[in-house]
Amino acid sequence: MIMRTRIVAVCLAAACAGLSACASEETPSTAAGLRSTAALPDGELRGASAQSGSAFGLYLAGEAAIDGGASRQAAGYFGLASRLEPGESSVRVRAFTTALVSGEIARAAEEAKGLGPGDSSIQHLARLTRAVEALASDRGAEAYAILATEPPGLDHMQATRLLRPWAAASAGDWKAATAPSGPFGDPIMQGVAEMTRAELLERNGRTADAEAILKARSSGKEGLFILGYGSFLERHGRKAESAALYDRAVKDMPGDRNIRYAKARSEAGRPPPALASFKEGAAEALIAPAAGMVQRREGDSGLAYLRLALRLDPSLDEAWVLVGDAMNGAGDTESAKEAYRRVHAGSSEYVAAHSRLALLAEQAGDKEGALRLARETMEALPGDPRALVLYADLLRDDNRYAEATQALNRAIAGLTEAEAGWALYYERGVAQERAGEWRAGEADLQHALKLKPDEPQVLNYLGYAWADRGEHLNEALAMLEKAAALEPRSGAIKDSLGWARYRVHQYHDAMTDLERAVELSPADPEVNSHLGDVYWKVGRRLEAQFQWQRVLTLEGVDPKTKASAEMKLAQGMTEAPESTPTP
Repeated sequence: MIMRTRIVAVCLAAACAGLSACASEETPSTAAGLRSTAALPDGELRGASAQSGSAFGLYLAGEAAIDGGASRQAAGYFGLASRLEPGESSVRVRAFTTALVSGEIARAAEEAKGLGPGDSSIQHLARLTRAVEALASDRGAEAYAILATEPPGLDHMQATRLLRPWAAASAGDWKAATAPSGPFGDPIMQGVAEMTRAELLERNGRTADAEAILKARSSGKEGLFILGYGSFLERHGRKAESAALYDRAVKDMPGDRNIRYAKARSEAGRPPPALASFKEGAAEALIAPAAGMVQRREGDSGLAYLRLALRLDPSLDEAWVLVGDAMNGAGDTESAKEAYRRVHAGSSEYVAAHSRLALLAEQAGDKEGALRLARETMEALPGDPRALVLYADLLRDDNRYAEATQALNRAIAGLTEAEAGWALYYERGVAQERAGEWRAGEADLQHALKLKPDEPQVLNYLGYAWADRGEHLNEALAMLEKAAALEPRSGAIKDSLGWARYRVHQYHDAMTDLERAVELSPADPEVNSHLGDVYWKVGRRLEAQFQWQRVLTLEGVDPKTKASAEMKLAQGMTEAPESTPTP
């Protein structure tokens, strides 16, 4: 279909960081009660009812479950409380919102019917939910009646206007479905509305009118309409014209992966995207306002829209990833896993979903489980650089640097330099340095710095490595001063700068830097060890011994740093530098 690739891939990708940040900044108890996954089975609900004895008790249990990140139980508690006290508005609202964000849209729509007067935003969201459920259940006339006759409210106006044409088409009212949308005041929403009209015009047999919209908007650099017009031309047997369109777009927009994919698909003789069904089109229509809400940090409302979109089209893998991110941010890791697992192996989002599953396993202490997930991802997508990078990351976290280097070698070999970017060369350089292959690592780190000269991570790692080895000290010092200016609140970078000054015998300046580094990273064993060393050099021996003793009390101290601290506590330090620096 025309819209899927671009609207979902672009709008949701842009919103992903916003949703994760929004979810992570709120505790579950401060949210509007919109986070949930599924109701408890009836047997467990009856047990909960017997234990609590009242709707009020169930309500409190539901709130406690939200606070604890157990949103599956929360949905069950609120649902049962609503059955016991159907006239209690606060309980009904909680039952509606938890059912909605759990993805139980049919139950949410039922709860919505009984909502009394109250919060206008909830009222409008309830109407939208009822319309989506009607459309998903092939009751297009009912959906259109709700969207056309009931006031949508400003907070849900855009979604209502974008859904209306699909509901009208489902109801058989093609005049309303293909009418001009009018101004939206938002270029993204305007584009979605015009793409919707073009697709419905084509479906209604008015191909000339559809082409006029697509051709006019595809003349610039609007990827949505280039993809839409290219698919239109292919569907109508005009492959030479679509090929010319894709060729021009690839030259004008070399970084657009979706256009490159469309060009490759067409050249391989694979069919173009089909026209969207009414449900698929309506799901797409909800993605743009969902992304907008997420970017505005309206995380719960954005999550509700994503759930509505998935009710209409459960194959929206990008939406499943964002739902998982939101649930994970709310502390509900089981619900997050369920969402990530809904992404199918052939999807472009498969690696993203499995990356998150692997990280959750690693965070739970299951390193082997995380690596197993990464291997499964590589087997499902052999040669995919993203899968190889995921595997390399986990190997590196497990201190298996030589194996990580091998995985990164394969990933980089399958990419152009521009596609690999500075980050992959940096990651391989780090892995090689840790594996004892310093010269190979040094070359990669220098290449990463060439690709991105102002990247603090690269400046810091290469500068510190040189300083620690007593190599290129003047250059290392300049790089670390630049990194510290770019990231003034980084304890690691401040430590590197102090250590470089230590290596060139600027002990008092080094002491100032390392004291600041300890303030910024007080629990870092290496930073505390370095401060002890510089205290010794300036004659503050008791303070030096205190810092070395502190190293032994900190968590995560590696064997080498621990042995060094113990030796210095026993013997002190020689007055001469450990090695002769080379400028």
